[in-house]
Amino acid sequence: MLTSKDLRGIVPALPTLVNGDDSLARDDMARLVGHVMAGGCTGVLPIGGTGEYGSLPHATRMEAVTVCAESCKPGQIVMAGVLDTGFHDAIRAGRDYAAAGANCLLILTPYYTNPTQAGLRDYFLRYADASPVPVLLYEIPYRTRVAIAPEITHELSRHPNIIGMKACNTDMYHFLQVAAGIGDDFTILGGEDSLFPLQMAAGAKGGIIVTASMLPAFWVRMHELLAAGDLAGALALHRQALPMMNAAFGETNPGPMKSVLDLFGIGAQKVLMPLEPCQPERSARLRAEVEKLLAA
Repeated sequence: MLTSKDLRGIVPALPTLVNGDDSLARDDMARLVGHVMAGGCTGVLPIGGTGEYGSLPHATRMEAVTVCAESCKPGQIVMAGVLDTGFHDAIRAGRDYAAAGANCLLILTPYYTNPTQAGLRDYFLRYADASPVPVLLYEIPYRTRVAIAPEITHELSRHPNIIGMKACNTDMYHFLQVAAGIGDDFTILGGEDSLFPLQMAAGAKGGIIVTASMLPAFWVRMHELLAAGDLAGALALHRQALPMMNAAFGETNPGPMKSVLDLFGIGAQKVLMPLEPCQPERSARLRAEVEKLLAA
């Protein structure tokens, strides 16, 4: 059983690679997992927001988790995103992903219903009680309009089946308050490529990083510098990646990133409705910036 101590290093948020008929491009998906693992990542996150969760049928999500689990070695992190809006659908989905090979689940805050903090707390506690594998909280208020109060996260962190969180709240004071009230049996993973050095300096033990799907070794190196206490070195490295991140997130993720995966021998660049293919000029800019980082 995965524990909070296993949540370390870089876990790429993977795009879901599909064929022209929207079926899973299994071979390309397996190649992508091999690419990030060869770069030193500690696991993978399929079918999250970057994986276009809401645009995929449930059967394709399960297939993506299966391919990732089969492509990883025993003990590596296979973290399936659960982005359903309702509790019963989310529980059913999480159980299916665990059966498909996920060894932990990333559970999004329930959204649209605009729950109270008590409602958020009870939702996660009930989910953790019912989940067959450990769970992580997923807070991303710029997408959901829902934030978890630090004191609620502190309470949730004491549940034995809640082992960590992906922190995508860009309010660093909020992050500092969360980090101040957790114990050693709960791990924060930074969820923002743009803030990763600051999140690590403030208490994160690793990161769920989108652009690590393209540049795994780059982000692994940054994590190594930060884990060794070399914040200045990590910030210098991070600054080199700012133009790349500006291009990668200039349109809705994962469109730009998918458009350049051929640089790594990976096809299946199609995005799913309602997303549109990345604009050619942005794709060209991202390609140039990725090539610069690869050359460096």
